[in-house]
Amino acid sequence: MFRRHVLYARIRALAPLALMGGLLLYAVIPWLPISTSARPPRTIVLYGFSILGDALNKGVFPAFQKEWREKTGEHIELVSSFAGSGTVTNQILMGVPAQLALLSLELDAMKLADRGLVGPAAWHSLPHGGIVNRTPFIILVRPGNPKHIRDFRDLGAPGVEIVHPDPLTSGGANWAIVAEYGAGFREPGGGAAGGFEVLRGLWRNVVAQAASARAARTQFENGFGDALVTYEQEALYDLSRGKLKSEIVYPRRTILSEHTLVRIDHNITPSDKPLIDAFVRFLWTDAAQSAFLRYGFRSVDEERNGHFHLIEDPFRVSDFGGWKKAKAEIVDAVWKARVLKELGK
Repeated sequence: MFRRHVLYARIRALAPLALMGGLLLYAVIPWLPISTSARPPRTIVLYGFSILGDALNKGVFPAFQKEWREKTGEHIELVSSFAGSGTVTNQILMGVPAQLALLSLELDAMKLADRGLVGPAAWHSLPHGGIVNRTPFIILVRPGNPKHIRDFRDLGAPGVEIVHPDPLTSGGANWAIVAEYGAGFREPGGGAAGGFEVLRGLWRNVVAQAASARAARTQFENGFGDALVTYEQEALYDLSRGKLKSEIVYPRRTILSEHTLVRIDHNITPSDKPLIDAFVRFLWTDAAQSAFLRYGFRSVDEERNGHFHLIEDPFRVSDFGGWKKAKAEIVDAVWKARVLKELGK
């Protein structure tokens, strides 16, 4: 019993010393020469429109991650989320901690600027006006092309069923509407009447819509419809992996979609700014543009795009006055106010 009391007394005497030692160790841990691999990695938080996932997660970011580690010895990770461009924009407006956003539509960048989350047209100070990559709009059809579809106008033929992304949530859907209208507008003798006719015929045959281009693609792959209006990139990426179960139809006239990067500065701390700046610069380097090419995107450097299908009459949203004008005069005034009203949709 006596020995037990002596042991307890010694433990009580040593307890304060143990506590002081623990506090001292806790205080000096940050200054100890621990390897960087044992520290939690720093992160870049990026939100993007739906078809970017594999290109960024498997191609672009690993290349940057390797370069950054070679330069600094630091390990970094990408925290990413992908959805329709409109959905991503709404998520950022609601407060998600995105530091960067790669959007399908410049209109969505403008919405963020209007709410003060990015500077007015701040992306214009970036290389290529903030445009990171491009991809034209094409048509996917069933093997053998049983409906004999060759152009957007053919999608208005009786008996053709079309899957289309939803313009309310998908940037791709808005690009598609301008592509469809523009194809009719640019036909010989087409003009505004030709654009309206193509839109009306095509949208009469839309039987399924989805929140994003990727979701619409899933619907099509699950057996809905005879044709899908979508990004070229989606089809080429699957084709390169032997996974394309449909055929690509290149319209004679179609739009080149252009995708805009914005920085959400209030989510970027001063300590993270050099890392974010370095990643932004990296997106226009040879390494990043080559990675986008491998995943089916066209580069902003036209000299890199020689292996892609040559489109007879490609056009851009700038040919219709830019996105503010195209949204007001084509998407809203023609598609929404005239086409949908006439079709009762």
